[in-house]
Amino acid sequence: MLARFLAMHLDADAASARLNAEEAHHLTHVLRLRIGDEVAVFDGAGREFRARIDRAGRGGADLTLLEEIPAPAEPRVRITLGQAVLKGDGMDAVVRDATMMGVAAIQPLITMHAAAPRRAISRDGAVTRWQRIAIASSKQCRRAVVPSIEPVHGLPEWVRSHAADQRLMLVEPSAGATVTSVAVIARDAPSSAALMVGPEGGWAAEEIASAADAGWTLLTFGRRTLRADAAAAIAIGILQYVWEDL
Repeated sequence: MLARFLAMHLDADAASARLNAEEAHHLTHVLRLRIGDEVAVFDGAGREFRARIDRAGRGGADLTLLEEIPAPAEPRVRITLGQAVLKGDGMDAVVRDATMMGVAAIQPLITMHAAAPRRAISRDGAVTRWQRIAIASSKQCRRAVVPSIEPVHGLPEWVRSHAADQRLMLVEPSAGATVTSVAVIARDAPSSAALMVGPEGGWAAEEIASAADAGWTLLTFGRRTLRADAAAAIAIGILQYVWEDL
């Protein structure tokens, strides 16, 4: 099985690709690959090729594309995950697993019970780290698409502005509002969906009410309390099963 690398600069017509310094370092210093060795490169948007290493150095690597490799099909439903920012490395796990499950985009959200304010996340370079995690997860699970990691948003503005064919907010059964069971979610798959998952402390009552007022469906998967860093992957898998999109 060929080692895989993300080539942000890939020209299929010219049969050439270039790796950035970080990918080139992994190629030469971690995997110890050399000029003439073959690898797989993908563009992050759905195309993948078998390629030959022509040059590798500190600043990057140049490759010749040899043939296109059929990439695994992406989910039919484009899911955007709106995830409340979690503490510690919890958000890292969410990004890794949601990428593996095939989401199209991940939107980090600042909520009333979120562990860190937006300015602290920006100062920490968290979004850049999550982008790297998404790339690594795509490489490991042999996905040819890297989901976009959006800039951090506050929950109220995103609830009002985000558009999708189906908008779902994962809540506890006792949320104190009209809650829909996954058993009655329409099996007719939408073309796009948004799924919001809350932080360790759960949603505030005001957040649930504002989402419901904005037309979001409040969704529960039953009585079990899910870990905040596992809930998104479980929910995505269940929805893909319901929509026959696994």
